[in-house]
Amino acid sequence: MKTLFLVRHAKSEPHFSAASDFNRRLNAKGIKDAAEMAKRLVNQNILIDQFASSPALRTKETAEIFISKYNRKSDEINLIPALYQALPETFEEIVSGLDDQFNRVAIFAHNPGITDYASSLTKTPVPHMSTSSIFAVTSDVKSWQDFPIAEKTFLFFDSPRAAD
Repeated sequence: MKTLFLVRHAKSEPHFSAASDFNRRLNAKGIKDAAEMAKRLVNQNILIDQFASSPALRTKETAEIFISKYNRKSDEINLIPALYQALPETFEEIVSGLDDQFNRVAIFAHNPGITDYASSLTKTPVPHMSTSSIFAVTSDVKSWQDFPIAEKTFLFFDSPRAAD
């Protein structure tokens, strides 16, 4: 059984800030929302074996907040350059190449690719993954290589707005 958690990075500095897109940091709301979303997973005893992230600063910072809530070290985050501005096909390649020793993987990435990829996984509609939202699916496969073509079951979708 393999479970995939797709996490969109938290709210960041505006596009017109002095930082390049790649180097935009999380803003105060983003930090708060990411911590809340990670806490929700931990409080529900949802285990994650592997954390993988785009190396873009806002995405890496989001993953670091999540991994800290799991009392793990930030150097355990697998930074995958291809996740920056990834298309659904890229997500599929990355997921199929995940190490089979990990059964529950969280991938931190960007829109529009993360929403498009989430939408392709099940029949559950995903109109838009807002910042800090999480989309989770599972599949009864032994290898991540089989995940892209296997039947998947929608587990949940959660976002900071869900608690508002």
